[in-house]
Amino acid sequence: MSEPVISCRNLTHYYGKRKIYENLSFEVGEGHITGLLGKNGTGKTTTINILMGYLKPVSGSCRLFGEEVQHVTPKTRERIALLLEGHVQYSYMSIEQIERFYSAFYPKWNRDAYFGLMEKLKVAPGQKISHMSNGQRSQVALGLILAQNADLLVLDDFSLGLDPGYRRLFCEYLRDYAKAEHKTVFLTSHIIQDLEKLVDDVIIMDYGTILVQESAANLMAAHPDLSLEDIFIELTGKY
Repeated sequence: MSEPVISCRNLTHYYGKRKIYENLSFEVGEGHITGLLGKNGTGKTTTINILMGYLKPVSGSCRLFGEEVQHVTPKTRERIALLLEGHVQYSYMSIEQIERFYSAFYPKWNRDAYFGLMEKLKVAPGQKISHMSNGQRSQVALGLILAQNADLLVLDDFSLGLDPGYRRLFCEYLRDYAKAEHKTVFLTSHIIQDLEKLVDDVIIMDYGTILVQESAANLMAAHPDLSLEDIFIELTGKY
């Protein structure tokens, strides 16, 4: 059995006296799409920051591709693509210009993944990013992340700014892309409607507590009359 791409053991973190979570442990297997789901403020972005080595937990440890997150080598760092809440820099560029700019920094760049998503989402290649809505800018950010052709995609609140139709389109595109290219995906979201057909594994968290860690298939089989959103609401309470 291959080593997990992400392995976290007994993560505990506080902000001041406020407990974010305690003894959080999980793994993400190679080629799996794992969703860390919870309402705003439950610690999803904190977990991403710990994974990326930006934040040191009070206790516990995480490993990426077998390396401690605080000491990830540059070679391993190149295997990871990170999206933090859909922000795009260089907004004076067009769709085509920003693709050419970013491609120079990534040896494994896959322009087809970028333009394939832009076409699916009906974003014109010559359109200036500065003239786009926040939702459209989020689409560009998502395309640039996919095109990096990383082995691990870490997407924090990837659906921020996307309307329901675009969220569904992106979820379909991401799953097809990840499975075809054997990518590992770790994503966070508080919008659950579109994730049922996307994620392989689910971690549902509430304030200070991990409620569920389960494969999506097993979770749905245990609640055959409920959608993933219904299960989430039952566990965490209504929005």
